[in-house]
Amino acid sequence: MIKKTVLLAASLLFAAALFSGAAIAQSARDYISIVGSSTVYPFATVVAEQFGKTTKFKTPKIESTGSGGGFKLFCAGVGTENPDITNASRAMKKSEFDTCQSNGVKDIVEVKIGYDGIVVANSKKAPALQLTRKDIFLALAKDVPDPKGGEKAVANPYKTWKDVNPALPNVKIEVLGPPPTSGTRDAFVELVMEPGAEEFGWIKALAKSDKKKFQAISQTVREDGAYVEAGENDNLIVQKLEANPDALGVFGFSFLDQNTDKIQGSYVDGVQPTFENIASGKYQVSRPLFFYVKKAHADVIPGMKEYLAEFTSEKAWGEEGYLTEKGLIPMPTAERKAYQEAVKTMKPLSM
Repeated sequence: MIKKTVLLAASLLFAAALFSGAAIAQSARDYISIVGSSTVYPFATVVAEQFGKTTKFKTPKIESTGSGGGFKLFCAGVGTENPDITNASRAMKKSEFDTCQSNGVKDIVEVKIGYDGIVVANSKKAPALQLTRKDIFLALAKDVPDPKGGEKAVANPYKTWKDVNPALPNVKIEVLGPPPTSGTRDAFVELVMEPGAEEFGWIKALAKSDKKKFQAISQTVREDGAYVEAGENDNLIVQKLEANPDALGVFGFSFLDQNTDKIQGSYVDGVQPTFENIASGKYQVSRPLFFYVKKAHADVIPGMKEYLAEFTSEKAWGEEGYLTEKGLIPMPTAERKAYQEAVKTMKPLSM
């Protein structure tokens, strides 16, 4: 009797183990989940489609959430209910890294994929603009130097581009751009607004004497309708520019590159946003692009390592790679090799 009871208990345990294993297998994802930057989205989508066509694995699912939104989702935890990869048009912040660590996302692999320019574009139905970063700052900052003189900032009084600079057209200032959660917005503030503000000596001095005041003036975008937050869909901005030739849009170079029949990039500080000018560094409004990988997911989610190998292959991100056709500016050879090695060894990021 005791023997039968032991056998029954053992068989029940075995059945429970089988059921548990089946449940885990059922709940595990059989595709890669990717979130993050709207700028990196087109590049990741092309790689995902190529990967889906040429391997036995399912095409990864990619969601455009913006860089900030992507890091929030990515850092929420480890497990199949959380994304495996997040795309980013800026580097991960220390605060985001710390959030990841506290939520158990310990080993994160950083992969730089190339470079991108930030463009200020308009419809081809209107003339191309010749802007300076000072012009853009004066047009879009919430507070600007008092036009009457003196070292003080006042609420932005400028209504038209001609108000900002007499050489510009008498057209109402209306700029469609990314929200604060976007890496493009962060980069735009850092690469355009801040240098524009620093054209004024007294504001530049604040960077050392009163950093908070400097940031408040140089980083705060006006909220009176001149700057319109257009969400994380850069294609939507392109459509709106087509519909309104007086408006300007702020987004990554790749969206300009894919829509040259409809829109054109403004010259910034005398330089046109072209592939060659961004690659050479002449066009200074450019930034690196990244994605971040959970090492803990690499051996669990089918196809993760193969997807990473595809993205970091020369045929994808190399100088003649298919991503250049989408507007990605390749990294120098040595830099590509360094990140290829980081992917092979799954070297964790440290901060």
